[in-house]
Amino acid sequence: MADRGVVLMTAAKETSRPEGRPRPEGNLGGTAGDRTQGRVSLPAKLARVNEVARSSRQIRFTALLHHVDDEALTRAFERQRRAASAGVDGVTVGEYEQNLDANIRDLCDRVHSGRYRPQPVRRTYIPKADGKEKRPLGIPALEDKIVQGAVAEVLSAIYEVDFLGFSYGFRPRRNPHQALNALQTALMKERINWVLDADVRSFYDSVDHEWLLRMMAHRIADPRILRLIRQWLRAGVLEEGEWRLTEVGTPQGAGISPLLSNIFLHYAFDLWSHAWRSQQARGRVIVVRYADDFVMGFEHESDARKMLADLKERRCRPKVC
Repeated sequence: MADRGVVLMTAAKETSRPEGRPRPEGNLGGTAGDRTQGRVSLPAKLARVNEVARSSRQIRFTALLHHVDDEALTRAFERQRRAASAGVDGVTVGEYEQNLDANIRDLCDRVHSGRYRPQPVRRTYIPKADGKEKRPLGIPALEDKIVQGAVAEVLSAIYEVDFLGFSYGFRPRRNPHQALNALQTALMKERINWVLDADVRSFYDSVDHEWLLRMMAHRIADPRILRLIRQWLRAGVLEEGEWRLTEVGTPQGAGISPLLSNIFLHYAFDLWSHAWRSQQARGRVIVVRYADDFVMGFEHESDARKMLADLKERRCRPKVC
């Protein structure tokens, strides 16, 4: 965890407003019912996948690749930004679109026959908000973006059932404003006197591939999907004409990266922190996570300091809850 994870005294107000005040979407309470968000519109084929996932969180999906068909790949293409930079292949959205149907059919055939091979991610750097440092950005080839988008759509139909309510980053119908609203409501309404504000240092560059695949195996048993994930993780980066193997991390900029990151943090942080506050906390504990940044609020100082100590210990010994 980053060094800015420190405990601060807050001026949380006691409020006389009734407990019936509407809670923000997917609020931070500790019940199992808060785990899922409202249903989102899904293609008919994926709606069935979603229903099966809802029927039991123990179900493992053994056959998913057939959902990555021409229609899914076309939807993924239509979500691409027209002005997006090209990857190592140099192919732009406009060029690909000129013969779209044939290109999609050929891509779909290669994916299902096993002939599809991801290309290295082109690495570039963009300035951070402070202007002092630069953030690495991965730019995949266009076809990799398309296949990743289609696979992410399938996996989201499953994992949106599992993700907890306090996770807000890069999810359907969720945005930073909702995360801030949830945090404000909790700080003003709940019995919160101490705040822990933290992020995961260099998270996207340090995700352990084997741990991620083991986490995904809790739900995904289709070897072809897992093979695609492994190929994307190991495709490497091309920087200044030199290829480099990626042994850890998920490239920022890759279409599948936000979902993979949420899956990793769901198992490594969300489930763990949810269990921690249920089993170890003496008082009220709230959580709001947006990507690799999170805020926790505590009623008691002892809980805040114990969580900070446990987080520091956990970063050295990653475990799946």
